[in-house]
Amino acid sequence: MGMHILITFALVLVFSVVFVNGEGGIFKVKHKFGCEANRSLKDLAAHDKTRHGRNLAAIDIPLGGDGKATGTGLYYTKLAIGSPPKDYFLHVDTGSDLLWVNCIQCFPCALFTNVDDLTLKRYNPKSSSTSTLVPCSDRFCTGMNNVTIPGCSSTDICGYGIQYGDGSGSAGYYVKDVIGFDQVSGDLQKTIGNAAISFGCGMEQTGKLASSNGALDGIIGFGASNVSMLSQLASYGKVKKKFAHCLDGKNGGGIFAIGDIVQPTLRTTPLVPNTTHYNVNMESVQVGDTVLDIPTQVFKGKNGNVTIIDSGTTLAYLPGEIFVPLKQMILTSQANLNIHLVDDLLDCFKFDKSIDTSFPTITFGFENSLKLNVYPHDYLIPYKNEWCFGFVDSGDLKSNGVRDLIILGDLVLANKLVLYDLENQVLGLSDYNCSSTIGLKDEVTGAINQVGPHDLSPSHTSPSHTSSSHARYHMDFGRVMKLLLLSFMLYNCA
Repeated sequence: MGMHILITFALVLVFSVVFVNGEGGIFKVKHKFGCEANRSLKDLAAHDKTRHGRNLAAIDIPLGGDGKATGTGLYYTKLAIGSPPKDYFLHVDTGSDLLWVNCIQCFPCALFTNVDDLTLKRYNPKSSSTSTLVPCSDRFCTGMNNVTIPGCSSTDICGYGIQYGDGSGSAGYYVKDVIGFDQVSGDLQKTIGNAAISFGCGMEQTGKLASSNGALDGIIGFGASNVSMLSQLASYGKVKKKFAHCLDGKNGGGIFAIGDIVQPTLRTTPLVPNTTHYNVNMESVQVGDTVLDIPTQVFKGKNGNVTIIDSGTTLAYLPGEIFVPLKQMILTSQANLNIHLVDDLLDCFKFDKSIDTSFPTITFGFENSLKLNVYPHDYLIPYKNEWCFGFVDSGDLKSNGVRDLIILGDLVLANKLVLYDLENQVLGLSDYNCSSTIGLKDEVTGAINQVGPHDLSPSHTSPSHTSSSHARYHMDFGRVMKLLLLSFMLYNCA
């Protein structure tokens, strides 16, 4: 769903973890959207039995992706939940924190999806022998706001309500159950692991989340807050608070792994402290050999906002002071382009020559001399036999949380290795062959194991999901409380 600012009710998410045999793990990830010829520009813009054992050192996340992607779509993973386990397909999002899935009682909720011939499933906590409700008296539920929830008793359940800036929302309650994943056990080898965590059981989806167009079973957030799965695993000292992804915009899928990534060694830039998202300081923008004359304050934002790195955003958003000269230099690099607006969103044109030899490379410069190269095949989107300029002027956007921000999404992150190192508070970026491997250190044996790419299935369908890339806020508290009451009644009915 993209960049979010989470404001919770007093009832919040709880994670508790039990670790199992194995030293590492894997999630397969796939590009969410269909082949490039069928994409909609509007959808692109408007849019991851409990046993005790050895330390869990790394997790390999299976990615799903577009086999002909150019990095403009979203990615999803498959997660096994419950006992007996059932597979659910979840949107992988580094711009949000929570994990939630559609629950059996969910209404309204998407019944079908046009993504990769997937079949949507709803989680039924009563069908899992390891499922339990999370009470509002749980220490994590109360600890989020450092207060005791008024009127809370041991029989009251812990609920959540999230609303995204595009109007979509999710509300429900938290359950704790076993979640399975792939642990790294050797070079390109894995074993099955699991952990008992608490996650959202969605009772109601609103806006685009309730639509069958581009629907998935839920969202898995990889944000930095202590409610994320990553943070909860790390809080038990079983994994390093580090992960990396390489979204393969050429072949689909890619690499997504949790753990101590030691190969390759990447140049890094500091993460901005005390921020909700993965924020870094951009210092320059270069088009070809020309460095744009951008005032320093533009990179800081009108409200002190800096550059946000967000895999849940499809496009790239720049304030007008950057967008306008950038667009002018790129689109005027070739004479006689018949540029026209498509879907009231992006500037498009026909071009029969090689775009990579005809258009300039964009280089974003960050603190600590980190450079991110964005090639023409990254920022020019193929659409209906045309090419479209994939940057959006965030100064023109009225949606909450986006206006005048710099947000770099999948458009520029595809075919790059991106390292999120929360242990050292740095972010690494580099061009990388996402069909290659990366090395993760086993915290138990000290061995360095190679993790390779995955692709859950070929993509053949057209995209229709909206990437929100916006802030999120409270849902109506009274409505959430009604949902909690209904949830409790339904859960306790045979």
